[in-house]
Amino acid sequence: MTPRETFNAQAADRILITDGAFGTEIQNWKLDEAAYAGTLGLSKDQKGNNDILALTMPKVPESIHRAYFEAGADIAETNTFSANIISQADYGAEHLVHEINVESARLARRLADEYQARDGRPRFVAGAIGPTNKTLSLSPDVNDPGYREIDFDYLTGVYRQQVDALVEGGADFILIETVFDTLNAKAGIMAALDAGEALGRDLPIMLSMTLTDLSGRNLSGHTVEAFWHAVRHAKPLTIGLNCSFGAEQLRPHVKVLSELCDTLIMVYPNAGLPNELGEYDEMPVTTAGLVGEWAHAGQVNVLGGCCGSTPAHIKAIADTVRGVAPRRMPVPPVKTRLAGLEPFTMAA
Repeated sequence: MTPRETFNAQAADRILITDGAFGTEIQNWKLDEAAYAGTLGLSKDQKGNNDILALTMPKVPESIHRAYFEAGADIAETNTFSANIISQADYGAEHLVHEINVESARLARRLADEYQARDGRPRFVAGAIGPTNKTLSLSPDVNDPGYREIDFDYLTGVYRQQVDALVEGGADFILIETVFDTLNAKAGIMAALDAGEALGRDLPIMLSMTLTDLSGRNLSGHTVEAFWHAVRHAKPLTIGLNCSFGAEQLRPHVKVLSELCDTLIMVYPNAGLPNELGEYDEMPVTTAGLVGEWAHAGQVNVLGGCCGSTPAHIKAIADTVRGVAPRRMPVPPVKTRLAGLEPFTMAA
């Protein structure tokens, strides 16, 4: 079976589990500049460049992937959120983008295969693509609303480079996540669709929107309903929400997507809201209880965690939803014709 077919078969039987936060887990290692930079000899400081650890300190992302698989995750998201030439330009590491993505995907693939071999349960690798720090929909200059730092074709090319490298490294799916600008997501979708066409095979896409306010809109102003209608043509494997808020705040928006979308719903919220120190202190049992309500309501197919979540959160979620039936996709209304009326035809 193809990765899409295998994933759908698994999702038909149970609620699948994706992993949790990477950034906050990496922070726990308290790495210094030398650890980040390694022996690459880059001209700029690398501290905070989490993606480059695939090259300089691979034991860090490896240990995090292992912890999430041990906690019950079915999906490993690659540590490549900022592994594109736009984001890596801040670190002077643009020339390493291909290598970072390939090695990150290879690492996740190796571990996914290792854990699958242990018990026969399929494990998947989602090649993670973040939104970059540029936006196609909004001007960064308040005095020039029409100005854009980049254009659609350029961003599509940026994403295509990343997609090709992730696939080369062994990613099953392309996860376009933390979507704050729907047009940025469309560039990512085009890159993934073009890459799949070039490969001559299906390359499934996962899409995850992030909200900027409690009304349920992203930065480019789209509601969750509008976002779905803007991207449904891509036939995403999953669609959903991540980051921005905790599970409590995402509750009504998860319900809307669940009732609307004819594909799988994946949601991975933050571990609550940050405290006054910017830290996340929502306990695993609390997060698991909140997302468990979605599961029992039949609203989700895949669950996990974003900022502040830990392997303990993922284990608590996995334990909570074990045995709970997954969401069933809504059945589209049957189109009928009123008795005695002929179909409408356009006059010649």
